[in-house]
Amino acid sequence: MAKILLIEDDVPFCKLVEKFLVKKSFEVVTAFSAAEARIILKTNEFDLVITDVRLPDFDGVLLMSEIKAIFPDVPVLLMTGYADVSTAVKAIKNGAADYISKPFNPEEVLLVIANALRQDENVLPTTTEKIPKKVKQLVEKSSNTFVKGISTASLKLAEYIQLVSPTTMSVLIIGESGTGKEVIAKSIHENSARKNTNFIAVDCGSIPKELAASEFFGHVKGSFTGAIHDKIGFFEAANNGTIFLDEIGNLSYENQIQLLRALQERKIKPVGSNKEIAVDIRIITATNEDLREAVKKGDFREDLYHRINEFSIHSPSLVERNEDLMLFADFFLEKANQELQKNVIGFSPEVLCIFQNYRWPGNLRELQNCIKRATLLTAGDFVEKEALPAEFFQSTGKLSDEFSLSENEKEAILEALSRTNNNKTEAAKLLKINRKTLYNKLKLYDIS
Repeated sequence: MAKILLIEDDVPFCKLVEKFLVKKSFEVVTAFSAAEARIILKTNEFDLVITDVRLPDFDGVLLMSEIKAIFPDVPVLLMTGYADVSTAVKAIKNGAADYISKPFNPEEVLLVIANALRQDENVLPTTTEKIPKKVKQLVEKSSNTFVKGISTASLKLAEYIQLVSPTTMSVLIIGESGTGKEVIAKSIHENSARKNTNFIAVDCGSIPKELAASEFFGHVKGSFTGAIHDKIGFFEAANNGTIFLDEIGNLSYENQIQLLRALQERKIKPVGSNKEIAVDIRIITATNEDLREAVKKGDFREDLYHRINEFSIHSPSLVERNEDLMLFADFFLEKANQELQKNVIGFSPEVLCIFQNYRWPGNLRELQNCIKRATLLTAGDFVEKEALPAEFFQSTGKLSDEFSLSENEKEAILEALSRTNNNKTEAAKLLKINRKTLYNKLKLYDIS
């Protein structure tokens, strides 16, 4: 088991990383300043040191040099924002083992740590192959579409998925458009006993009510005008697997009755047929509406609502998952790079600031589309603001009213630093932004 010293002054973030590494079978000791780290190093031996580039009482790169001078065989990793990538690359040339981009992908952290410890395989919890060293390129990420975030909302979502997946309960996923409800549904399916069977996704909003019965249950040849051959419906196609009904609130009242009967009896009858077909399916539904309100108004059947809502999951908006923003941005960037055959490394500090202050009304779908477009337009290593859509710069209230990009932003930062005696953590709290955003803005405005 590898013993790691983690040096990070952002206490909540430090504790989060500590929990993650402990869960991955590492022994972790934390320090919140360079001074505390020096004391710990006097009485403890470590297999690896991870330090933030920016510490409140010392420069992380200089601290790395100190540690390497005393413990030349202990690898040191630097944690850095995109604004400091060039600093990290220089540090690697001066002895750092590698760097981790902040905010980071958990899989990237494990790969970089494995690489740093590769000379001593006995301290690795698991290692199956040698991992090439990363200097200017991000490591290859997982192809999975479900990104496990680190925010409270994401951790709760992951917990609920883990709890409900092995059961046979019907699940109702509630959330705004673009929050990834189908991805959640598929993740539930892939973590269930039905994972090797069909997952059928149906957009209820796109099916005309006259054709819904045929689409759901199939039809036989000649049952109505245009039925020129037998057709298998979604329910039969999903037999022994999972059917996902997106935007179920759009179904007509008549279609709701037909759906309820199928769910109660676990049998379907194709349109025009007298033969019933038994089906064994798990149903997952999703909506961006308040179905309870629809029930009160008489627009949605109460018995169907209870049938599909044995367990409900909230699909959080991107605003609720603010801490995960760059995890998703990195994931979508890597995906765009693969699809467009590009090699964009990341985002400029200015783009990071814009991303963190934007309200993302279209949630993950908007973020993915934005990054794919920006990746296509980017010729260099980093996405610049010129590659972003025009709506990011329109005064529509989408930017945070509390701390919007404005001519007075630099003065506001200087005033906050003055009031807090240059304590950046407290200044970030005063400005109602996170510490990473503040550092990016300090870099942007060349504030030392």
